[in-house]
Amino acid sequence: MDQPALHRIEALAAEHGLIVMGAFHPRQVYGPEHGTGTLVLLGAGPAFWRVFSNSTEYRDGDPHPVDRWSERVVGALARQLDVACSFPFGGPPYEPFIDWALKSGRCWQSPVGMLVHDTVGLMISFRGALHLDDEIPLPAPPSTAPCTTCEAPCTTACPVGALSAQAPYDLAACHGFLDTEAGTACMTQGCAARRACPVSAGAGRTDAQSALHMRAFHPT
Repeated sequence: MDQPALHRIEALAAEHGLIVMGAFHPRQVYGPEHGTGTLVLLGAGPAFWRVFSNSTEYRDGDPHPVDRWSERVVGALARQLDVACSFPFGGPPYEPFIDWALKSGRCWQSPVGMLVHDTVGLMISFRGALHLDDEIPLPAPPSTAPCTTCEAPCTTACPVGALSAQAPYDLAACHGFLDTEAGTACMTQGCAARRACPVSAGAGRTDAQSALHMRAFHPT
């Protein structure tokens, strides 16, 4: 079967609220020992919550609804396109999604250490990857990170200074703050640093979606 063009993958992904968050040719990035092929990263886009919140996984009350939805939906897309797929969960071992994101040229390390994406900012939610056998044409990625022209409000948004590119993530301080009344906004609307990123607005993230992710990150 002929390999699908990127625009077809984008169109099929969009039907499920997913977007192509990056793509690259592993042989060109990692070396000839990786053979030919194209790796396409899929993630939650602005329409994701509308689709997901109407799904069986969201409504059945079982654990890990987003991961189960992703496995079903991305798996079905892979079968439809006759390609392989992988996921950022289900380990250990885990697939190197962070390195793949950086290699795609559409993600960078932000001033607070987390990855930042060219269209969804700090609101990154990878849901899977498609592995095509052939090298399909890809558009050139952005030449610079959005942070190069940003005043970096993310660096001062965290109330307890838990995030920095120069120091390890202070998980204890973050979780301790989330347990207080002052941490309610982060629990119900999403991480303050992620929300402060101007590019994050492109994710179309609703409070309900952010709250779901925060409950998974910090169960109460």
